[in-house]
Amino acid sequence: MPVTAATVLAARQPAMAPVFGTLTLFTGRMGSGKSTLALQNAFNRRQAGRPGVLLTSQDRAGEGIMSSRLGVTADAIEVDPEMDLVAMVTERVPAGGFVIADEAQFLTPAQVEQLAWAADEMAVDIDCYAIITDFLSRLFPGAQRLVELADVITPLQVEVTCWCGRPGRQNARIVGGEVARAGAQVAVGDTTETSAVSYRVLCRRHWRSGEPGPI
Repeated sequence: MPVTAATVLAARQPAMAPVFGTLTLFTGRMGSGKSTLALQNAFNRRQAGRPGVLLTSQDRAGEGIMSSRLGVTADAIEVDPEMDLVAMVTERVPAGGFVIADEAQFLTPAQVEQLAWAADEMAVDIDCYAIITDFLSRLFPGAQRLVELADVITPLQVEVTCWCGRPGRQNARIVGGEVARAGAQVAVGDTTETSAVSYRVLCRRHWRSGEPGPI
């Protein structure tokens, strides 16, 4: 039997390392540029001809929209807690494609596991952009599972400071001009003061003392 490139490749195939995608978590405080980076990376990959999808959940701009505070937006698939992400990725993203998930802290732990499956079994690159803790400084369940499963965790380097000038550590919820100490873990708001619920990044000291700074 003549030796050809095809027969050599077939003989090597069982011993060759499998191809995997990467599950990456990009994390930072509110205002650190997570959505801006997600939109930029999505644009760059599509410019390079790579197929993929954008996911979001409870974005400040409304359902099915991924938005940056700098004013850039893109259409995205709105993820609810019942969505089967294995089925979605299998249907919409070919092997070697990508998924960019913003507001990934709102994913359920099971959905994070489904994205990890897509990275491992479909060689799909999964980028998740999330804050880690809620307004009470407790881990979001989805963010916790991402920390546990991610191949790479990348902290964003954009500086976010408290009103006093110290590094921002806590994502404080502001209701009626005061730092909230109770309520549902998820309440959609923004860093502006135009809605009943807003958010500010505070240092640990001023979050603990309940001093939101100038309103």
